[in-house]
Order: sequence, then C-alpha cells, then structure tokens
Amino acid sequence: MTTSQMVLGVKLRDDARFDNFHGERNADAAGRLGAICAHTAGVPVVVVCGDADTGKSHLLQAACHFAESRGDAAVCVSIAELVPFGPDALAGLEHQAVICLDDLDLVAGREEWEEAVFHLYNRVLDNGHLLIVSMSGVPGSSAFVLADLVSRLAHGLLIQLGIYRDDDRLRILMARAEQRGLVMGDEVAGFILRRAPRRLGELLGILDCLDENSLQAQRRLTIPFVKSVMGW
Repeated sequence: MTTSQMVLGVKLRDDARFDNFHGERNADAAGRLGAICAHTAGVPVVVVCGDADTGKSHLLQAACHFAESRGDAAVCVSIAELVPFGPDALAGLEHQAVICLDDLDLVAGREEWEEAVFHLYNRVLDNGHLLIVSMSGVPGSSAFVLADLVSRLAHGLLIQLGIYRDDDRLRILMARAEQRGLVMGDEVAGFILRRAPRRLGELLGILDCLDENSLQAQRRLTIPFVKSVMGW
C-alpha cells in the first residue's frame, strides 16, 4: 500500500496531475508549484491560497503524484476528514518527503490543532522535507491565533489562485472530455457552459454523467443528447 492510500490520506485521483491542470488563469501558479516540487531545497512550506473551486486540492494531489513518480513518499490529507481523529493524527507525517494538508484553515482558532500543526512544521523542517498547505485566504488574514504558526506560514512561499473565468472553464471542460475519449464540439461545450452551475466541480460532475450515458447509449455528444440526459 502506498503512502497515498494511508487510512488518513486522500486516495489520489489519477487525473489530479500538473500536466492536466488546465486553464490559463492559474497556469503560472501550477507551474511555480511544479518547479518547487522539482527543487525543494530551502522551501520548508508552501501556502496555496484561493477561493473554493480554484483547484487547490488538484494541485496538492498533483504534488504528491509528482513526488511518487520520483520514488519519494508523499501523503495528501484532507483536514476536514482528519478532524474527527484529533490533532494527534498529524504525528508521523513528517517522515513523508512531501506532506500536503488540504483546507488547513478549517482548524484555525483551535489551540490544540494549531500547536500540532506548528510542531509538524518544525519536524518537517528538521527532516528537510516539504510541507504544502491550502487555505482560502492568505495567512495574515486567517483566523489562526498561534503567533508562531502564523509567522511560519506568512514566511512560506505563497501561491495565490484566482477564480476561473468562463473561457478557462470552457477549456477545462473540453480538455477533460478529450481525456475521456469524448468528442465535444465548441457548440456543445458552450451549450453546457451556459446551463451548468458556476462551480467547476459541478460542471465536471455533469461531464461524468454525460460520459456514463454516452457510453451506455453509444451516442456521441450532441446538444439534443445533452438535453435529454440533463433534462434541460
């Protein structure tokens, strides 16, 4: 069992890699994180900031995929899923070459958790490994109260993600369709985009549904077929 399949670790998605992080809006940010993962020396912590649906989880998982492709141990942990286990669940993570904590600000203001994250940071630093965390906002505007932790995060390398524009969402939709072997013309993609929810995750969920139905019905993606499947 690989480190990405640990009980407390997220099962990495096969499609969550640097080479399929599409969209121009955050391409530079993805490139910066990829470069850091390739040359981790002197970078103890990277803070990936952005609103929901900007690709933070994708990038953290991509960092783990990259590490594992080089034979390094890596783990990606969802803080939301870790909270029920208590802060002691962070113990031992420093032995991985790359440790990713997704949605770290969920434990902001919780003293025991903040201390546990601070001590994890120090252990990661001592081992010469890389800690990557994601947050909705920059460290200085977060609700963390442990000054030492805020200081460490604030002095980390900050990567800021922006909200996707419609042209980016269109590119992402068409690229993901192509990866699945689906032929999606511009008109069909535009039709879906005009009717789909704004959140990228929901948009890709629609693609999952269309992919499944297209396979079962042996139908290509046309506007009438999309209408019939989605009830639009």
